Amino acid sequence: MLSAKDLATDRRLIERAQRDRRRFVQIYERYVDRVYAFALTRTRDRELAQDVTQETFRIAFEHLPQFEWRGVPLSGWLFRIALREAIDAQKVAARTKQLDELPDESPDSWEALFIEVEERVDLFDLIKGLPRDQRRVIELRFGQGRRVKDIALVVGRTEGAVKQLQFRALASLRVRLGRMK
Repeated sequence: MLSAKDLATDRRLIERAQRDRRRFVQIYERYVDRVYAFALTRTRDRELAQDVTQETFRIAFEHLPQFEWRGVPLSGWLFRIALREAIDAQKVAARTKQLDELPDESPDSWEALFIEVEERVDLFDLIKGLPRDQRRVIELRFGQGRRVKDIALVVGRTEGAVKQLQFRALASLRVRLGRMK
C-alpha cells in the first residue's frame, strides 16, 4: 500500500504535468518500470509489453488534462490503461497465432499479479544499481535475449570478459536479493 507521502507525490506530479505538459516526463520516469513489469505479467512477451507500455503512456499523456485526482495511486490509473492495452494487443496477437500456440488461460488473481509486478520492479531497481558494464551485459543477455557472442561485439569485449561480467552481476544480484528477504 502506498503511503500518504507517495499519494501526495502522485498528486503533485499530476498537477504539475497538467500545468506544464513537459513535466509528464516525471510521471513517466516514476512509473515506466512498474507499467512495463505489469504489461509483461499480462502479455508474457517482451516486445508486446514494450508496445503496451508505450501506448499506456501515450494515452495517459493524451488524457492528462481530463484526469481528476481522487486520492488513489496514480499507478492504478496507469495499470487500468495498460490492462486495456494488453487485452487489445493480445486479441490482435491471438488472431495471428495457431490454436496450438495459444497459452493456457488460467486467470491470475490481481494480488498475485501485483506481487509479481512489484518483484519485477525491485529486480529492475537492483539491476540499475549494478556497475555500468555489468548492467549493460545483463540487459542485453536477459532483457533482449542476446547470445554472449553478440554481446561481446556490442560492448567491445571478449566473450570471456562478457561471461565474467555476467557472472559478477548475477553474484551481486544474488547477494542483494538475499538482503531484501
